Amino acid sequence: MNLGNDERLKKVSDPARRSRAMDDRAVTENREISDDDRVQMFRDAFYQSALPDLPEIPGYHSCWLTTTNPRDSIQGRFRLGYEPVRPEEVPGWEYATVKTGEYAGLIGVNEMIAAKLPERLYYRFMRESHHDAPLREEEKVTSDMDSMEARARSAKTRVVEEDGMSSLREAAPAPVFD
Repeated sequence: MNLGNDERLKKVSDPARRSRAMDDRAVTENREISDDDRVQMFRDAFYQSALPDLPEIPGYHSCWLTTTNPRDSIQGRFRLGYEPVRPEEVPGWEYATVKTGEYAGLIGVNEMIAAKLPERLYYRFMRESHHDAPLREEEKVTSDMDSMEARARSAKTRVVEEDGMSSLREAAPAPVFD
């Protein structure tokens, strides 16, 4: 067998016939993404904010409200005391105004409208949502447990209360919203 005359070997060994993949091999081998790069890509993909941070308005809590949720409508929020933020209130935000439609002239991005709520209401809403309402739910659970214990005693049996239930009976500290 004469290897010197084999056409397959000539094509591979001929420098003019080298594949581009072979020339680029060193470059592609160095393109591995590190774990740190992948974590940053994850952060960028899932935690990136699509809305700009609204400036602070003294005496108000500012936020973005959606115009597309029928269960949490802009009109409903206005009835609760929210007010639209107007561009003249926050200099430099003229670029972010809605150009057409029902919310034309207000600060907006896509379907979101900038709004503000007086701090006194904001703190009361936060207390209701994050302290008072959960506390009422805890009271319902402990009341139901007391009823079950009473029924168990009358049936000459007992209910064992574990740590989670007994911690519900402890007084929750009053939150500070300010």
